[in-house]
Amino acid sequence: MSLIQEKSVHDHAAARTGERPAPPIGTGHGPSALLSLLTAAGGPRYAVALAVDAVGGGMLRPFLLLYGVGVLHLHAGAVGLALSAGMVAGLLAVPLTGRWIDRGARTLPAAVTLVLRAAGALALLLAHDLAGFTAAAVLFGVGSQSWPTTHAAVVSTLTEGRLRDAALAAGRSLRNAGMGAGALLATVAVTGGAGVIRLLAGVTGAACVVAALLVASLRVRAPQRTVEQAGSVEAAGEPLRRISLLSLANLPYAFCFDVLEVALPALLVLQLHASPAWSSGVFVGNTVLVIALQLALVLRLAKRSRRAVLAVSGAALAASYLGFWAVGSLGGTAGAVGIVLVSVPYTLGEILYTGSGTALVTASAPPHLLGRALARWELSMGVGRAAAPAVLTALLAAGPGLLWAPLAAATALGALAVLRLGPAE
Repeated sequence: MSLIQEKSVHDHAAARTGERPAPPIGTGHGPSALLSLLTAAGGPRYAVALAVDAVGGGMLRPFLLLYGVGVLHLHAGAVGLALSAGMVAGLLAVPLTGRWIDRGARTLPAAVTLVLRAAGALALLLAHDLAGFTAAAVLFGVGSQSWPTTHAAVVSTLTEGRLRDAALAAGRSLRNAGMGAGALLATVAVTGGAGVIRLLAGVTGAACVVAALLVASLRVRAPQRTVEQAGSVEAAGEPLRRISLLSLANLPYAFCFDVLEVALPALLVLQLHASPAWSSGVFVGNTVLVIALQLALVLRLAKRSRRAVLAVSGAALAASYLGFWAVGSLGGTAGAVGIVLVSVPYTLGEILYTGSGTALVTASAPPHLLGRALARWELSMGVGRAAAPAVLTALLAAGPGLLWAPLAAATALGALAVLRLGPAE
């Protein structure tokens, strides 16, 4: 029996026995509400897989670099190129994942992304040179880049409307918490030496296998009518065109994540000569705010247009970039304090962005082209994130004004394009 069939049987049984239906969205508060939303799409098994993905995502970035340099004793430059190759391979796989979803698959692609990451962990344990490390990076890259598309497709199949938006937001809250925990685990592993790092790789691989089995056991597919429509691209040309335009407008938005991870630490340490503790504090504060406010803001804005919220998020990010430019000119401790203060509205802009972007795509995509629509959105996100570190550091090296002014202008133009050209949802 598939999960959709199980759900139907449960609903009929609840009607016969007089069980109270689940409370409507927004009526619950606190951890119990978060848990109910995490299990709204897929139940506890899928929630466990989400947690594994979150913790694994937090470990991957620092963990892979540290493994290549500290365990395999590879040159840092070669490790960086291998990681870039993994990211590029992952981006190339996203459109293929979207087409697989449009053929009706849902939980199987999600399970495969976890299997690929388990294979990446095994490849790390077997690696002795750069070729082995590159193979592991490619497996991790494909699995990690395809996961957001597959996850959004599963949630969209099992939920709808604003409940879907809230379930996606709950997943992001869990992801941020898990990524923080994963980064902490990676940091602890470094202090334990090469043996502990290898053990962590093995545990990560085993956890991904367990999560993949849990996801595959759900056996969710698209409704048959959706599968039968899959060849009809022309009938949904206008919605798909608008999603393509939305994805192009998303490119400057996607830089916001590396502003936090790359630009602000570089500005604080290299330009303001502040202690690295300032950038760590900004990162921790951002993570806490996202975990605490992501779901609450999505619920509060449930009656607002997703397109309008996405446009407002771009305006907030653009204003924050100008704020970083202004306070950075103060220099020293005053500049560092200013950056901490401006990082609060920046974080709110990021929360609004992540809470409305994928939700807008899933709400406006034709059901039989959901995979293609999500793939275009995630591809624009991946391209933006891949280009961001090089672009941001180059512009910052040329001068703060050459970084913040163009970034603010590009993001504001993206917000305007969302408002004028994006889907009306």
